[in-house]
Amino acid sequence: MLRRLLSGLRWLVTFVGQNIRANITVASLVLRPWRPVRSGIVRLPLDLKTDLGITMLAHSITLIPGTMTVDVAPDRSHLLVHVLALEDPEGTVQEIKRTLEAPIRGLLE
Repeated sequence: MLRRLLSGLRWLVTFVGQNIRANITVASLVLRPWRPVRSGIVRLPLDLKTDLGITMLAHSITLIPGTMTVDVAPDRSHLLVHVLALEDPEGTVQEIKRTLEAPIRGLLE
């Protein structure tokens, strides 16, 4: 019970922090239109197995400015995520897995 509570708290704090950081990033892109933007889609392999966990992760990603879950694989093995300012695709995948997926997994599984 305590482990789940701590995982939920970790997810919440991380989610709020990611939102603040992403809002600043998107605002800087809007305020400096001459800056080149490299956007793209990354494939995010899933460790989550439950529909609730996958849905929670997909919505968490979409609620963060500059990112959007585009698709869930039919076999639920991965998500496709559009990233507005994509500098390091593998780093982005690892950051999402560490900051969002891991706490959700701790909360639900």
